Amino acid sequence: MTTTATPTQPQPIKPATPAPVYNPKSESATAKRIKSTIFHLVALALVVMVLYPAIWMIASSFKPNSEIGGANNALWSNNFSFDNFATAMDGIGGVSTLTFFTNSLILAVGAVVGTVLSASISAYAFARINFPGRGLFFGMMIATLLLPFHVVIIPQYIVFQQLGLVDTYVPLLIGKFLAADAFFVFLMVQFMRGLPAELDEAARIDGAGHARIFGSIMLPLMKPALISTSIFSFIWSWNDFLGPLLYLNTPEKYPLPLALRLFVDQTQSSDYGAMIAMSVLALLPVLVFFLVFQRYIVEGVSTQGLKG
Repeated sequence: MTTTATPTQPQPIKPATPAPVYNPKSESATAKRIKSTIFHLVALALVVMVLYPAIWMIASSFKPNSEIGGANNALWSNNFSFDNFATAMDGIGGVSTLTFFTNSLILAVGAVVGTVLSASISAYAFARINFPGRGLFFGMMIATLLLPFHVVIIPQYIVFQQLGLVDTYVPLLIGKFLAADAFFVFLMVQFMRGLPAELDEAARIDGAGHARIFGSIMLPLMKPALISTSIFSFIWSWNDFLGPLLYLNTPEKYPLPLALRLFVDQTQSSDYGAMIAMSVLALLPVLVFFLVFQRYIVEGVSTQGLKG
């Protein structure tokens, strides 16, 4: 008996699985994403650390005094209340909070006006007018930045006391109108030096003098520097504590920094809740002022890179 062999069907040849191809671009993109994630996490942690005091202050303004600085260290309180703000708005020492706000506003606005006027005029003289000894006087002005304020406290106080100006706002504002803040003069001088000198030459050809050049050409172009000066001058004057403490004796003339100190009494119970609530209220004008004009600071910084 003969058997017939069944022919076998040929098996299809499977294609070989390609080996993984090394892609340096893919690995680079993954490394960049990891680095970006780590960077943002670290930045977020730093932001939380920087903002935590402000967050604590806002949260504590709604706490009762018994929970501020006590055994309960929770950030948020279950006894949420606006009593601290009501107490803060009533004022202290027989003086209303509106009076303290008004005094601070007078000092801050006066400081802004005086600093902007005197610093811009002085900066124009140093940057655009050639006069004998300009470099020497400019160097002497910059040297005053190295002189600590505490060195001149006693001589200044003696001068103002002999002039009968103690317990007035004159000692706090007169330096603003006399370009005593060398930092702002230097800031504006550097900004003016970045403006083309051809503008002055063209104006002189048309018959314009220094007053016309300064008012019609320089000031409009200096808006970023002027706004930056106004912001910092307003904040520094609004938060100034040492100056009013030295020269003001009448509570009706106190600005907010001194008014906040009145809530802390070392002999009786201190109302820390009202003090923190007033601190939050005092922070609002500075925050609004900065948010409104902050874009001009960025504009000023970006303008410094455009020369010619």
